[in-house]
Amino acid sequence: MERIKTLERIVVIPSHPPFLQDHSLPLSHLDTDPNLHLTFRYLRAYTSTAPPTSLDPFNVISSSLSNALTQFYPLAATLRRRPTSPHRLELWCAAAQGIPLVRAAADFTLHSVNHLDDPASPLVEQLVPDPGPEEGLEHPCILQVTVFACGGFVLGAAMHHALCDGMGGTLFFNAVAELARGATRMTVETVWERDRLLGPRKPPRVDSPLIDEFLRLEKGVLPYEEGVGGVARECFHVKDECLHMLKRSLLEQSGFNFTVFEALGAYIWRAKVLASGIQGEEKVKFAYSINIRRLVKPVLPGGYWGNGCVPMYVVLSAKELIERPIWETAELIRKSKSNVSDEYVRSYIDYQELHFGDGITAGREVSGFTDWRHLGHSTVDFGWGGPVTVLPLGRNLLGSVEPCFFLPYSTASSQNIEGFKVLVTLRHSALPAFRQAMQVFSTTQDHWPIHI
Repeated sequence: MERIKTLERIVVIPSHPPFLQDHSLPLSHLDTDPNLHLTFRYLRAYTSTAPPTSLDPFNVISSSLSNALTQFYPLAATLRRRPTSPHRLELWCAAAQGIPLVRAAADFTLHSVNHLDDPASPLVEQLVPDPGPEEGLEHPCILQVTVFACGGFVLGAAMHHALCDGMGGTLFFNAVAELARGATRMTVETVWERDRLLGPRKPPRVDSPLIDEFLRLEKGVLPYEEGVGGVARECFHVKDECLHMLKRSLLEQSGFNFTVFEALGAYIWRAKVLASGIQGEEKVKFAYSINIRRLVKPVLPGGYWGNGCVPMYVVLSAKELIERPIWETAELIRKSKSNVSDEYVRSYIDYQELHFGDGITAGREVSGFTDWRHLGHSTVDFGWGGPVTVLPLGRNLLGSVEPCFFLPYSTASSQNIEGFKVLVTLRHSALPAFRQAMQVFSTTQDHWPIHI
């Protein structure tokens, strides 16, 4: 039985006072989206190659973290509800605030657990802090460094989504890593100005008709309160050759060469709905995020580290999704990308302004999808090289309690040299049928084996 022991918990404060007076900081309307009122958790695993293992990762990271907080001090602040608008959050920045950092140790090697290449393993839960809702507001960023018997280590992060998205978090960790490698100052110049850059228009208006199609108002209904019952996470393997056969089959039927996200996303969405027994005219939604940093006018500055994505949806009835060929669904996903414009973003923000207290939700039966294979997580190098494994532990995504992540295999794993893995959260009752549907991606075939 693997054992992980917590050794200490410290609070890392900025190396120099970053401000003179206590103050509040406003968040953007994307930051305060109710779907983002949650803590997102993930980990990065590092092997003990170089520098010499005499350097303690905990000390290296705590020191560089302290220096980085002179610019990223809002991560050490406290989230609270605004006095004039209790449904909205703001940041309260006060002297001597810091980021909790946990030191832990494992009495086994990373190699013995295949460098954590199985994201569904219960072991990963012990490597990342898991704050409750109130602690997540009090400490919107909590970190844990776990050193393994081999000298490798894992950096686990629990970050409140109101502070940043994955790209903003990577900007922060890259700055910490840059200092850890010996830089005297951070390359990035952080930019806040969230209310100005992504605030509502005056007066707010919703000119994009897609907003009313995608979102609904359900007073008293919070995001993720879907009646799906118990859910479980499971990892599935996707061989490149199997995926190529799926894409080739769709190309022959439609004439379109779909991306992996479009083709596999359409297949998995239909398989999830079929396995879950959703029927008839029940609306089902395929949800994913689109990066708007260079899409909005003016473009967001390079040092902007707040939430810079908006959700996009494809909406069908369960009957439509099940009965139509997969290539038509993949085409809807492909076309939906062109729906995101500056006007869509501004209308989405203004909708939040006009209806924030009215229970904005994407509705029931939302399947959230995200592709982590090319997000730049591997750039975070504290001096030991980039991480060999990066894993999300998120339970909720884009209003969905059944998220799906496309993930690369660990670069330290010798067992899988081609393809990637799919981490799916699904209701217990649907897992047997869904497992059967996913078998086609892990078994060598001469041709695509099923009619689509």
